[in-house]
Amino acid sequence: MEIEVSAEAKDKRLNRLVAITVVILSVFMGVSNIKDGNIVQTMAQAQANALDRWGEYQATRTKTHVAEGARTEIAILSGAHPSQQAVAALAAFDANIARYQREAPKLAAEARGYSAQYDALNIHDDQFDASEAAISTAISITAVAALTESFWLLVGGWAFGAFGLFMGICGFAGWGFHPDLLSSLLG
Repeated sequence: MEIEVSAEAKDKRLNRLVAITVVILSVFMGVSNIKDGNIVQTMAQAQANALDRWGEYQATRTKTHVAEGARTEIAILSGAHPSQQAVAALAAFDANIARYQREAPKLAAEARGYSAQYDALNIHDDQFDASEAAISTAISITAVAALTESFWLLVGGWAFGAFGLFMGICGFAGWGFHPDLLSSLLG
């Protein structure tokens, strides 16, 4: 009878450790998923802003070329002694061309800035993705540990859980640690 009691006590201890592990990892993963969702939304906005700015940049460059072509035509057609209308048109085209040439580099810089923001956020998204994968694996291994009553499987689950917690903390803290090998294998 004593053997059964000690076996039950051991099972309860293992089951308590499994339960505590699952709760901690599940809560952390839930909170991490909220943060990751916000990051993904911000990434989508940065990508949309970058695309908009590149579109504006291309439109500005096209307007520059059209204005330069029209200016050249007016200059050629008006000859050596342009009329007042031609002079006014040439001045308007010169002003527009100058404005377009000032705007284009600013738009390109903004587009590059949004692209850089996207890339920076993508690192943290990858961190949260790795965290979720490791924690999901940890929870699965931990569940099997409870079924098989194996403490060593629980330790293996803790190892995956620790890595998942570390990656999630990196994402929350904004640390630059990036699992390049894992990302290249899965990405």
